[in-house]
Amino acid sequence: MAAAGGTTKGGLGTSADLIAGAARSVDGGAGVAVLVDLGSAVLTVKAMLAEGDELPDGTRLVDAPFVEGAVAAVVTASAGGDLDAVEAAAAEAYGYRKV
Repeated sequence: MAAAGGTTKGGLGTSADLIAGAARSVDGGAGVAVLVDLGSAVLTVKAMLAEGDELPDGTRLVDAPFVEGAVAAVVTASAGGDLDAVEAAAAEAYGYRKV
């Protein structure tokens, strides 16, 4: 897992360079699941995926809740799950109830 929040100068926002660097740092060749929090991150990752040359092959934008989805994704990946299993676990986190 790698974080890529904020701008390259430490401010609020989104940086394609930070996202690309984080994705490359965790890429083991089986694909990268990207979870995002808010609108600018969603738009940035979608644009990067459309460009096709900034992110590792097999990178996916995962539709999942940010915190719960990240926990589920990391647990699944650390247990040896493939990218499909990681994506499914993260998406299933939408159903986690707290009360």
